Amino acid sequence: MRVRDAVEADAAALGSMADRPRDVVRNMIHDRSVRVGVTDDTAPAADADAGEDTPVSAVAGFVAFDVRDGTVHVTNFEGTDDAVERLFEEPVGFATREGMTVEAVIPDDGTAPEVVEPMGFETVGSGPRIDGASTTRYRFDPEKSG
Repeated sequence: MRVRDAVEADAAALGSMADRPRDVVRNMIHDRSVRVGVTDDTAPAADADAGEDTPVSAVAGFVAFDVRDGTVHVTNFEGTDDAVERLFEEPVGFATREGMTVEAVIPDDGTAPEVVEPMGFETVGSGPRIDGASTTRYRFDPEKSG
């Protein structure tokens, strides 16, 4: 899997994965740091024209994050467990270099602990309700892990 910055050509594929409209994902790509894991060398490169959509089958996953108040916030992610684990290295690496923590609010659908806890994330409480679903807030502190 090759990890690169997301581009507009990825909006349809990421929207399909996250069950979000293309325009919402396009805004996310512009407003946040978004990394995408591609598995197909025919997928458009990072400098691709927006008219060349990335096929959904070429995308293993993505992670979106931003920085607020000295914390890296993972705002969205989707993908296979292996892809998500690799993609989380992006915000975790940035936070580690900058001496920040990472927080992720994840829906309580039963999959998050198996994905984020092995990476060193710890449960720090309940998060906000998103689309009516309960969430849990997870935090990674590089000082505790290294």
